[in-house]
Amino acid sequence: MIIWLLVAFPALGAALLLTWGKESDRFGHLIATAASAASFVWGLVLFVQLLGRDHDDRTVTESLFTWISTGPQGSGAFHVEMSFVYDPLAALFVLLITGVGTLIHVYSIGYMEHDDRRRRFFAFLNLFVAAMLVLVLAGDYLVLFLGWEGVGLASYLLIGFWQHKPSAAAAAKKAFVVNRVGDIGMALAIMLMFKEFGTTEIAAVGDSVAGATANTITALGLLLLLGACGKSAQVPLQSWLLDAMEGPTPVSALIHAATMVTAGVYLVVRSNAIFDASETARTAVVIVGLVTLIAGAIIGCAKDDIKKALAGSTMSQIGYMMLAAGLGPAGYAFAIFHLVTHGFFKANMFLGAGSVMHAMDDDVNMRHYGALRTALPVTFATFGLGYLAIIGFPGFSGFFSKDKIIEAALAHNVWIGLATVLGAGITAFYMTRLMAMTFAGQKRWKDEVHPHESPRVMTVPLMVLAAASVLGGILLLGDWITDWLEPVVGHTEHHEVVIGGVELAPIAVSALVTLVVAAGVAIAWATYGRREVEGETPEKVSILTRFARNDLYGDTVNEWVAVRPTMGLARGLARFDQHGLHRAITGFVELIGEGATAMRSWQNGFVRSYALGVFLGALALTLALLVVIWR
Repeated sequence: MIIWLLVAFPALGAALLLTWGKESDRFGHLIATAASAASFVWGLVLFVQLLGRDHDDRTVTESLFTWISTGPQGSGAFHVEMSFVYDPLAALFVLLITGVGTLIHVYSIGYMEHDDRRRRFFAFLNLFVAAMLVLVLAGDYLVLFLGWEGVGLASYLLIGFWQHKPSAAAAAKKAFVVNRVGDIGMALAIMLMFKEFGTTEIAAVGDSVAGATANTITALGLLLLLGACGKSAQVPLQSWLLDAMEGPTPVSALIHAATMVTAGVYLVVRSNAIFDASETARTAVVIVGLVTLIAGAIIGCAKDDIKKALAGSTMSQIGYMMLAAGLGPAGYAFAIFHLVTHGFFKANMFLGAGSVMHAMDDDVNMRHYGALRTALPVTFATFGLGYLAIIGFPGFSGFFSKDKIIEAALAHNVWIGLATVLGAGITAFYMTRLMAMTFAGQKRWKDEVHPHESPRVMTVPLMVLAAASVLGGILLLGDWITDWLEPVVGHTEHHEVVIGGVELAPIAVSALVTLVVAAGVAIAWATYGRREVEGETPEKVSILTRFARNDLYGDTVNEWVAVRPTMGLARGLARFDQHGLHRAITGFVELIGEGATAMRSWQNGFVRSYALGVFLGALALTLALLVVIWR
């Protein structure tokens, strides 16, 4: 199994497009798309090979070379192999990243057709895919960190791709800086692993956990969670995600569906040995996921920007995954299940939003849409299937994956479970609001806008993703997803759901969730579907709406908690440097200069003065010698 080819194809594509030159502008997008497609095809080949192996023989390790070695192995030296591990968890991520990534490449051929820097854009897409593959295939936490930082670099380049727009440049910097905060947690966790276990190899760290102290394991779990919060935009490091919409729409689909925001969930699940050993760390994961899923849902309810409404949705759905991962063996498999189905329907809807923007002259304000169902029939149909999947309509992929998380949460703690049910209702509300404002009602288009369906190069990927949004639930048939992941995350524990002393069957839980979802749909339709929507954003709104419009004032909190204190410290250090350290150094320099000036007056240039000096010196030396001899 030549695992490294998975990374080699997109990495080579990125290298070619960044170094070839302008002559490749005509076909660079085809090279990038072919590179991503080749990685997907090879991923399918490896997946089939893995299926043919015995249940307990589905982990393949491939060492390419020794990356770091400070001495012989086993002597306490630091040793890192550039190794890839292909197992059931990595296999699912490889197919998701390369499959959805390839569809986004195809879509981008049409979306970026008239961009002067299209070749560079596709090079960055390839770089993103390659870095994400390194991250999920890594056999060592340090190799994982290499891919982790590669994803951060690629996201910076893509979010700020249109850097001529100040808002895009600022959004890219914000994403980069906020993620560096999370990266501090990752870096400290890796250092702590080496200090405590003498290795950073993922499997070896997992085997060594049993011999570590509870405080060490808890510290590792919390540090890894900090890193996960940055990449997966979880509270309190969520502020960059909505600004990331400044990048081209295919970037939003790639970041929000198949790559960057899933990395944090992957990290927690991959590090399951650490989190299984620390109840405190798992509880922290649950709390972070729960707070984020509610916060993201609330934000999504108040956004008129179609992409930012979907971004709030991503925050919320990743919160579901993170919460499930925090439930330990009862939730690991379902976190990954929802991650996969979310990759399908969220990529579908982001690309659908791009199709709407393409038709509306890049206008992102849903209050300027309305009645687009007839003008954009394919976009409406495919987007609608993604909508039904995300709200959890019975039979669609989200129904199966989200309900399993809610069921596990209810079994873990009734109040946490009920909060996830509430989140499902809010999801139904804001997604129905988005559908109603965009595709229903009366048209609110500007006079110069003439909506038209996107070309087939953009609609075909939408059709494929829409089909996956409908059929993704088949992964649960026969408990396939849980059995497939068992070699990595262990046996998925099933617990009974008991509310008020009454045991609820899974079908009863699904019925409860469906009723709450139906209520959310009904309220949104009554508010936005049956009433005329204002063409401009109203100023007089409730406090809660204003709160949601301002992203729950996350940026304000960051401003007062982090930015202003840091800037105050920097200014204080600058003043100390200028008025204290600088003056001390310049004062000493001035003292030396004054002394030199005084000594320079002795050098008058007269030979008689120098001769007198030599004579007096010789006389003094002679007298000194006589004194020594006399004694």
